[in-house]
Amino acid sequence: MGMVKVVGLVLHPRRDCGAAIDAITGWAVERGVTVLGLPDEVSRISGCTAEAVEAEEMVERAGLLVSLGGDGTMLRTMRLVEGRRTPVLGVNVGRLGFLAEVDLSGLGEALSAIDEHRFTIESRTAVHTTLPDGRAVSAFNDVALVRVPGHGLAAVGIRVEGGGFVNYAADAVIVSTPTGSTAYSFSAGGPIVSPNVQALIVSAAAAHSSFNRSLVLDTSEQLALDVLPTSGRLAIEVDGIIEGYAEPGSTLEIRPMPAAAEVIRFGRTSFYERARRKLRVEGSASAVALDPADAVVVDSFERHRYEVMIGGETVGTLDYTAGPGQIELLNTEVDQAFSGRGLAGRLAAAALADARSRGLTVIATCPFVTGYLERHPES
Repeated sequence: MGMVKVVGLVLHPRRDCGAAIDAITGWAVERGVTVLGLPDEVSRISGCTAEAVEAEEMVERAGLLVSLGGDGTMLRTMRLVEGRRTPVLGVNVGRLGFLAEVDLSGLGEALSAIDEHRFTIESRTAVHTTLPDGRAVSAFNDVALVRVPGHGLAAVGIRVEGGGFVNYAADAVIVSTPTGSTAYSFSAGGPIVSPNVQALIVSAAAAHSSFNRSLVLDTSEQLALDVLPTSGRLAIEVDGIIEGYAEPGSTLEIRPMPAAAEVIRFGRTSFYERARRKLRVEGSASAVALDPADAVVVDSFERHRYEVMIGGETVGTLDYTAGPGQIELLNTEVDQAFSGRGLAGRLAAAALADARSRGLTVIATCPFVTGYLERHPES
């Protein structure tokens, strides 16, 4: 990477990136470097001097992309440059992210290191698939087929090299890259995989089938997911964003793309240090993600309750009874070890959003939910 002449910025949709933008534009002005940004992002920042260009032009012109935000922003930046050699620098703005390489305080030093070529480049594998509507999508963490609350389980057949290998029945079936092995796949009980391995990991969240083991495939092997006739309608999540739906009979062909993005590393923290920090591994094998930001709410309809899960463990429940056109929310409980982390609120919010999306009338018998509705009249 010669001297960078053009830098593209990708910003978090809500966090305040002002200080980071100032640091980058200051550095750029001194070196005669052009700074580009996306029109809707640059227009949000008052006094931002970056030149507004569309995404295609930005990736065409930029010799370096800088992601300012958290993991979601970093994933979006990598998807923008997929298949190009343009390196990506991840800068953490706001709460701790896992994928970014530097925090705001280390940004100046990072830019100097880039000037002086004191960095390494790490290739990241992407997963590519074509949605039922014909759109091509890629993910740098994972593609997941996720049960839609109110519908049946995810019943998914895994085909490897053209032959049926195993069927899962689960809340979700997740195909993850090594980068994504510490995300959704991990909370489903999958292995932690080094980013130096070129592989795809297939895992099932809350498997109801007798087979619940993860599968690790080489990126040269052909993988396809078949939505079985017994399956419910499934949401297709690409890096955590619902991009479409799959019905029984749908097939998703999964194509790994090794070296689909290049990220800048300064060698200060290794993948393992960051994984320890993220998963709070304390000198034992009990890698429980205690971060409420990692909590997932699922509708465990067989048990007539919503469950909030962290690291694959149920840590809170909201019981209900469902009748025609209505749902009665009965009782919210959160494990004492996790109280005070806002998890009961996550349960209430998810249950109310689910009822709203299904057009159900809510009867709130549970005192917590009643109080929640008073505090959040908009829900």
